[in-house]
Amino acid sequence: MKPLIVANWKCNPTSLAEAKRLFNLVRKGTKNVKNVEVVICPPFVYLPLLKANGAQDCFWEEKGAFTGEVSPKMLKDLECKYVIVGHSERRRNFKETDEMVNKKLKAALKIGLRPILCIEKTSQIRKDIKGVSKKELRNLILAYEPVWAIGTGKPCSIKKAKKMNSLFRKILNKNVLLYGGSVNSQNARDFIKKAKFQGFLIGGASLTPKEFIKIVKNISKD
Repeated sequence: MKPLIVANWKCNPTSLAEAKRLFNLVRKGTKNVKNVEVVICPPFVYLPLLKANGAQDCFWEEKGAFTGEVSPKMLKDLECKYVIVGHSERRRNFKETDEMVNKKLKAALKIGLRPILCIEKTSQIRKDIKGVSKKELRNLILAYEPVWAIGTGKPCSIKKAKKMNSLFRKILNKNVLLYGGSVNSQNARDFIKKAKFQGFLIGGASLTPKEFIKIVKNISKD
């Protein structure tokens, strides 16, 4: 399968003009890369304007009196294919529990989206996929994100990343597994070649087009 590289812009940028500039630079810089799949997850307000293929979060209900929430059905209608679920910042800053993540995961799968489930330890996986059928699990993507490595410039060691990969594989052997946490163009290939990940969930570096494009191109090389 193709490596999957997911750009999580988080709450950035603060203007539509900058969002368009960033999106177009990445699209232009990666258009000739055929053997890597790139997913851009901008803030909700930019999704229909950029026609991006990924979202940063979703709610577990289809519709109703839930002020400020965005449902999986709305994302599907915008032709999104992927949605990030259970990001560490959602768990920490917005107090999302495994029960809440589980409901979001089920709702996303039900509507036909491919959820990117962010986890740091194996116990989260078991709780977050509770009640999900084996058939639905085929569309689940895992993203290992050691919290201490996110935005610090100090990525997980390749040795530890490989060990965590093996632990996750004991639970979900065939699912796509991404790494997230201070990824850059210098260490990206090692996480693929040595630690055996199948792609990345990239935060900070995704906001720097030159660096993000370099990561994509480096991964595309055999």
